[in-house]
Amino acid sequence: MAISGLRSRLTPLGLPAEASEALARLVELFCALPEPPASPRSYPHFARDQARLVRVARSCDAEDIEEALLTLYAQLHGHELRYTGEERRRMDISGGYWGHAGGLSPLLRAGAHIGPETVSADFGAGNGLQGLLLQRLFPHRLTRQIEISSASVEAGRQLARWLEIPGERLEWIVGDVRDHSPQGLDFIYLYRPLRPEGEGLLFYERFARALDEDPRPVTIFSVADPLRSLLSSEFVRFYCDGQLSCYRREC
Repeated sequence: MAISGLRSRLTPLGLPAEASEALARLVELFCALPEPPASPRSYPHFARDQARLVRVARSCDAEDIEEALLTLYAQLHGHELRYTGEERRRMDISGGYWGHAGGLSPLLRAGAHIGPETVSADFGAGNGLQGLLLQRLFPHRLTRQIEISSASVEAGRQLARWLEIPGERLEWIVGDVRDHSPQGLDFIYLYRPLRPEGEGLLFYERFARALDEDPRPVTIFSVADPLRSLLSSEFVRFYCDGQLSCYRREC
């Protein structure tokens, strides 16, 4: 759904060209999508918020467009995660956080670091919206979604069908992030799934060691970054806005 004049209206945000184009594509995607699965039960305000986004995208300034997109994005992300008793027990032991929306910045800046053969992963994916949108905006070989809440993974599977993402491009893992390694990945998205203390700190320390043992090119987008003091000097932080930190290790 191309929206006339949208890209010029977004110019005042001052984003780099690739990020601005990704934002325009995201606005157009969200304007064109049908109502999501389980709506209105799971997403009660989708129709209202989408109608507002369509209206402002066609006529309003950049800040209004961005705010309307964020409203719709946050609703789709789903902040009410459901856990079984065992999932809650493991969350308590590991110091896990409730799911939080990672924001638009990672989506807008990831394109330069994802290619057709990229294997990406989200550690603590919630309903997987962030990884799904990365796959939709920048199609690549595989997106691995790791999330302890089985209900959230099921919601993510429904969103994947809604976004028309081929099943072979997704791997859903219902499990504890502590049981999974970053080795073999090309692009890692991490929104501090565990508190960086106790079991959580041990996880991040093992995470950093595993990266050192697999010296391949890799990019990490880390929100509320718990990794900075743990990554080796091989990793260069090439972007930081106070919320998102981006690291790269090249051969």
